[in-house]
Amino acid sequence: MRRTAVPAASLATSLILLAALASLVGAVSMFHTPGPSEEEITIILPRGTALRAIAAELESVGIIKNAAAFTLWVRVAGDAGALKAGEYHFPARVRAAEVARMLSTGDTFRRRFTVIEGHTTARVLDGLAAAGGLKGPVPRAAAEGALLPETYLYEWGDTRAELVERMQEAMDQTLAEVWESRAEGLPFDFPEEILILASIVERETGVPEERAHIAGVFVNRLRLGMRLQSDPTVVYGIARAVTEEEPLTREDLDAEHEYNTYLYAGLPPGAIANPGRAALVAAANPLESDDLYFVADGTGGHAFASTLEQHNRNVARLRALGRTP
Repeated sequence: MRRTAVPAASLATSLILLAALASLVGAVSMFHTPGPSEEEITIILPRGTALRAIAAELESVGIIKNAAAFTLWVRVAGDAGALKAGEYHFPARVRAAEVARMLSTGDTFRRRFTVIEGHTTARVLDGLAAAGGLKGPVPRAAAEGALLPETYLYEWGDTRAELVERMQEAMDQTLAEVWESRAEGLPFDFPEEILILASIVERETGVPEERAHIAGVFVNRLRLGMRLQSDPTVVYGIARAVTEEEPLTREDLDAEHEYNTYLYAGLPPGAIANPGRAALVAAANPLESDDLYFVADGTGGHAFASTLEQHNRNVARLRALGRTP
């Protein structure tokens, strides 16, 4: 029987190919079976991180089983240069194929920062300074009332300045829309006046159904040249916390400052907080009524009156019930 010798070089090449094929088969198997992690894992990949370093990090924290197999698969798939930096939240037992998809599509974790209706700009910026995942200083020049209350999504590495700019743009757009849809005959010449009134409404009531009614009372007073006599404007001007234990005093109401609407008629010179969309809509479309007065009823709402006599009766009744000072 004739025997044909296999060249050593050919044998070595075949062995290399078989080893590569075995590695590829192993990578395919690993990619489509549940991963080793028993819980959700969060990692942050800085910009410029190489594929090998990414794979090594994924293996070290227990997201994938084999960094070499992961690297091979990603290169074969042609995604080696497409993996994106950022913060990723990988679920428990995530398959390596899903990990690669998330990294190549930039399916990063989206953080949330919520601006609450009625918070001052200083309070919002203090919260932003403490928010995780953001970088850079807080731009303290943002005006009172310039930030629209809502929830903003952002990613790890975004800047605080960028997020503040988004808040300001959202307020500008919303105020412009509200101004265009305002009721006719309002005693306002500029959108900023709607913003100021809305900020007062936001601080006066936490009852959504009352916003337009409160706005209507203030609009009626403005038309008659009456002082608004709004406690929240006084609180803003004296810049101190007012609580049940330390309520507003007669001295506070007589304090000389431009936000004291007990002393000066008309709107104050600026907003006293950041009003939400609903308060802006209410200020631009106030309830039509004859009411000129309201008093807190002790339940979160208010009792309204069109005359001082009726208002005084409301106050007396509520005091008798122990619901108002």
